[in-house]
Amino acid sequence: MSAEITLFVNPTAGRGRAAHAVQPAASALRAAGFRVRTVVGIDSADALARLRTAVREGTGAVVAVGGDGVVSLALQALAGTLVPLGVVAAGTGNDFARSLGLPVREPARAGRLAAEALKEGRIREIDLGRAAGTWYGTVLCSGFDSRVNDRGNRMRLPLGRFKYDLAIALELAAFRPFLYRITLDDGPVVETEATLVAVGNLSSYGGGMRICAGAVPDDGLLDVTVVGDCGRATLLKVFPQVYRGTHLTHPAVTVHRAAKVTLEAPDLGAYADGEPLGPLPVTAECVPGAVRLLT
Repeated sequence: MSAEITLFVNPTAGRGRAAHAVQPAASALRAAGFRVRTVVGIDSADALARLRTAVREGTGAVVAVGGDGVVSLALQALAGTLVPLGVVAAGTGNDFARSLGLPVREPARAGRLAAEALKEGRIREIDLGRAAGTWYGTVLCSGFDSRVNDRGNRMRLPLGRFKYDLAIALELAAFRPFLYRITLDDGPVVETEATLVAVGNLSSYGGGMRICAGAVPDDGLLDVTVVGDCGRATLLKVFPQVYRGTHLTHPAVTVHRAAKVTLEAPDLGAYADGEPLGPLPVTAECVPGAVRLLT
């Protein structure tokens, strides 16, 4: 294994927290005897191209510094390779790290953990989802939550979590259920009205909302959470339960597990790891052991 480690950095993640996380993470890796190379692109496409070059040239590992966005970008370069991934979670949501029990906003500790894992061979192979040609680690969402993402992305103000909360309030005002056609594996098409459908490889999205609370990252299956037509009042009551994962017991919520899931619905888009995938229909597949994680 190469003694060079690549730090893959989004300096704007977490409103600048990632930039401050680079030094303590790099210091922890260097203290363990590794050489550190930093990759920062001028935009996402440039950053991914630079990272793919580092992987092709034989880097010993990639440590993503930032939030779920930079982790998602790293997955596009690492999925299906032998190069392991470490995570220094310094973004806003950090759902990938949180779901896997990795340190959040503790860059020095996260750097030490990655270094120790490399030296001791502590590598865990975990599944990834793949949809519309894109790898994802956390959750693919569609419905009310994807509409919230759409609206939030169009809003310039407010910043941070307040933008998401305002987008929720505005979407609630225009709320209506969506008519879905859902296919699990090679089973029959199921037509149902639903508020949202989430297809999770990991448990949480949106900064700790455990929408797929029972998801297991190495079982070869995706968890499919279907929130039925529950109306505004019920949605407002159920929504806070998502942070605890207790919404799964509500009668309006059903959970399925499948290796392949196809979602169809008119006028809806999908997001995965918080990034837009495009309009439905979309098919998500679980790819077992697609990435090697430093734990």
